[in-house]
Amino acid sequence: MKLNKPIKLVTGIFLTVILLLISACSNLGYYAQSASGQLDVINRTMPIQSLLDQPDTDPALKIRLQLVLQIRDFASSELDLPDNDSYRSYADLERPYAIWNVFAAPPLSLEATRWCFPFAGCVSYKGYFNEQDARDFAAELKEQGQDVYVAGISAYSTLGWFDDPMLNTIINRYDPELAGLVFHELAHQQVYVQDDTEFNESFAMTVELAGTKSWLDSVNTNKKNSEKIYQDFVTRKKRRIQFVELVMATRGKLAAIYQAETDDNKKLIQKTAVIKTLRKQYATIRKTWQGYPGYDKWFNSEINNAKLGSIGTYHRFVPAFKKLLAKERTFADFYRAVSKLSRLEKTDRHLALDKLVAD
Repeated sequence: MKLNKPIKLVTGIFLTVILLLISACSNLGYYAQSASGQLDVINRTMPIQSLLDQPDTDPALKIRLQLVLQIRDFASSELDLPDNDSYRSYADLERPYAIWNVFAAPPLSLEATRWCFPFAGCVSYKGYFNEQDARDFAAELKEQGQDVYVAGISAYSTLGWFDDPMLNTIINRYDPELAGLVFHELAHQQVYVQDDTEFNESFAMTVELAGTKSWLDSVNTNKKNSEKIYQDFVTRKKRRIQFVELVMATRGKLAAIYQAETDDNKKLIQKTAVIKTLRKQYATIRKTWQGYPGYDKWFNSEINNAKLGSIGTYHRFVPAFKKLLAKERTFADFYRAVSKLSRLEKTDRHLALDKLVAD
């Protein structure tokens, strides 16, 4: 549903009232900024076709918007993803990130602080539409003695509660990554389970990978060229996995240190040494990436438990979902099978996915 200005305003007010009514008094300020931030996004949103029809729209932007519509149409027509108005509109937020997430953890523990929200469930971060608000909250947590990390996030999903627009923060991404992101986020609208990040992200990643391969084949008459582009896309994903595995190995080392029967000062010294080793290991891996800057920015600032905790192995079940997709053959049948899994208890759901790989 494309919203005009009056409807946008009513929607935003309704959102604000609902969030405030369901929130505890201590959370009023946070939910107010969430509602205000979402309303701002809504008010900046315009249908892509309207922008394409306007003669004063930047020609370079028009090219990207046309690509977005092509990707969006493919998502529903060929991948059977939700046929709604998500990513059929555009919003220029006039900032580099859509939101800023705050992560926190004790200085001698990798147990991330968690916050619980209506609809989304419990997560290990708190998101803000305003960077300074995020940094102010992080400063409060730091004063309490916690490790903190503030991360700028280019895109987020409302999980179908609103028609998510394409944002200026992501529209200029490498074409396959842009397509993959749209497929990934729409997959979350297709199936989403509260409090099971591994399931949700593994499913969405499987749709992203398979969908991107299918889309590249559809837009490239030269199959060899399509395969080359896809392999480049996969290589970027593999580098991400290398980075995650490096961080997870470091977390394992730190977990052993934190659990040891030694004094806290010694643990802090060992923590510093492990993080120093992590930086050296990244420098070694980066040399194999043919100049790809990868995660330089991540490593060029403070590394602590909160920052390490923001990285997770969320792709554990990708092999299982790939096998299920191959078995079901069509995306529609695949989604029905995934939806059936989603209704199981979490333990049973994970066991079923593990069994898929083992069989």
